[in-house]
Amino acid sequence: MYDGLARNKTVETPKRHIKSMVPELPVMRTLKYLTGDILAHALAVSVVLFLVVFSGRFIRYLAEAAVGAITSDILLPVMLFKLPSFFELILPLGLFIGILLSLGRLYADSELVVLKACGVGPGKLATYLLLPALAFSLVVGFLSLYLAPEGSARAQAMLDNPRSAEGLQQLSEGRFKKQRSGNFVSYAETISDDGVMHNIFVVEKSEAGTARTRVTYADAGEVVVDPENGRRYLELRDGARYEGVPGQADYTVTKFKRYGELIPEREGGIRDNLKTDAISTRLLLSDFSPSAQAALYWRFSLPVLVPVISLIALPLSRTDARRGRYAKLAPALLVFLAYFIGLTQARTAVESGDSGWWFVGVHLIFTLLAVVLTFWEQLSKQLRSSLRG
Repeated sequence: MYDGLARNKTVETPKRHIKSMVPELPVMRTLKYLTGDILAHALAVSVVLFLVVFSGRFIRYLAEAAVGAITSDILLPVMLFKLPSFFELILPLGLFIGILLSLGRLYADSELVVLKACGVGPGKLATYLLLPALAFSLVVGFLSLYLAPEGSARAQAMLDNPRSAEGLQQLSEGRFKKQRSGNFVSYAETISDDGVMHNIFVVEKSEAGTARTRVTYADAGEVVVDPENGRRYLELRDGARYEGVPGQADYTVTKFKRYGELIPEREGGIRDNLKTDAISTRLLLSDFSPSAQAALYWRFSLPVLVPVISLIALPLSRTDARRGRYAKLAPALLVFLAYFIGLTQARTAVESGDSGWWFVGVHLIFTLLAVVLTFWEQLSKQLRSSLRG
């Protein structure tokens, strides 16, 4: 009798426990799982890419410091100021490779096959990718529009300081210094604290095949920076220049009150960058010169690049257990490289005076490519059915 009463007794659950007993929605679980896995892969890849890029740049700039192109004490600060410029390019590539690795693993383990059987098609999967893509896009936009120009401006200010290079003005007092494979020899008797050299002696040999030599002497001199193009010049004052062939008497003597000579910069060196990169975005909005407009379009293109390549990575990551998760990594990287080269060529075209629609055209082409690749199965089925009909 007691057992029957126990079976017929209704147990009421308190209302405060009803909400905690409701299971989490499958959509939210799927979204959380995919987002976490993609972000983990993207951040890991970005860290590896950063270490590779930073170490490569640091070694290259360290070589410039070794030959006297820059002083060693500003090398690390300049590199730190350039970090946002590194990350604005590293993060999109890191997210692209992270999506390929993450979804490639899910395809190889047949997890996405199960999701597709549960109704998660390409459209929903693309929607799920937009969350990490938009997060990265906001970060890249903040870097390209604000932090990178600010860092480049501070780095440029340090490099434009006449005392930032050891090549000519930071000579050891009373010592000769050879440059350009020994074809350029300079000497300064004394150097003041403000970087002005006194009693300067410079010997410069001509190109190979000629024996002409130029000898320059000046009472004083220093390195100045042209405010228009940022090039550095060795400005000598109160001196004379002798040019001719050693052993012959046909020397040309030129006396001057002020004489400037361009200091050549290494191609790809730390000073070899566009001056517009150091201009703030606010100033670029009011500057309608071709170079400024090209830099402005470039900065806005980087955050737009992120969601587009995320959608492109979705179909390119499709694989199976037999081919493995890395099957389409190489062709996917070629697509990313083509996108980046397209934007670079668009920047070159705008700098030459063309319209900014070059950037819009490149983005539209790859956005269309992303849509076609994502829905290729549905489009091919509809095409085959229409041809049969």
